[in-house]
Amino acid sequence: MTGRKSDQPSDILDSSGRIGLKGGPSFSLRHRLFRMVWNLTWSVLAAWTPPPLHPWRRLLLILFGAKLGKGARVYGSARIWYPPNLEMGDHAVIGWNVNCYCQGKITIGDYAIVSQFAHLVSGTHDIDDPAFQLFTRPIHIGRYAWVATNAFVGPGVTLEEGAVLGACAVTVKNLPAWTVHAGNPARYIRDRAWPVPAI
Repeated sequence: MTGRKSDQPSDILDSSGRIGLKGGPSFSLRHRLFRMVWNLTWSVLAAWTPPPLHPWRRLLLILFGAKLGKGARVYGSARIWYPPNLEMGDHAVIGWNVNCYCQGKITIGDYAIVSQFAHLVSGTHDIDDPAFQLFTRPIHIGRYAWVATNAFVGPGVTLEEGAVLGACAVTVKNLPAWTVHAGNPARYIRDRAWPVPAI
C-alpha cells in the first residue's frame, strides 16, 4: 500500500529520519504523551465500567477531543487509539472489545453499529518505501451501516449508508449503500431489504 507524504498529518514523523524499522517513533513526542495520558485515563476511569455508564464514557471521550452525537455509545472494553480522530453520529455504537485504531480519522454515522471485536484500522505503511513510512487514510462508516463481529475495515474504506460487513469479513474496498458483503476478501452477497429506516 502506498501513500503520499504530503497527505500526512503533521504529528506523523518522516520514517527515513527516524528509522522506524529499528524502533524509531512514528509520531511526535507531543502526540505520544497525549496518548499516554489518554490510555491511563481510560484504563482507570472507563475500561472497567459497566455498560449502562455510556454517558460517563462519552464525557471522557469528548474531554479528550472526540466528537460524539446524542446517545452515541462506546463500551468500556473498546480501545480508542486517539480520541481527536473519532467522530460518531447520533446513537452510533462501538461495541465490546472493538479496536478503533484511529491513527487517521474514523467517522461513524448516525445509528451505525460496530460490533464486538471488530477492527477499524486507518493507518498502514508504504510497503515500497525502504523506511516503511506510516501513513493514514480516513474510514467512514455510513448511517445505519453495520460492521459485524470480528470484521476488519482497512484504511481509506467507506461503508456507504446501510451497508453491512458480515462477521469475520475483511474489506479494503468501499461497500455500496444498502448491500451485504461477507468473506475474506469481502464479496457481495445481496442487497439489504431496508431502504427506508423505520426509526
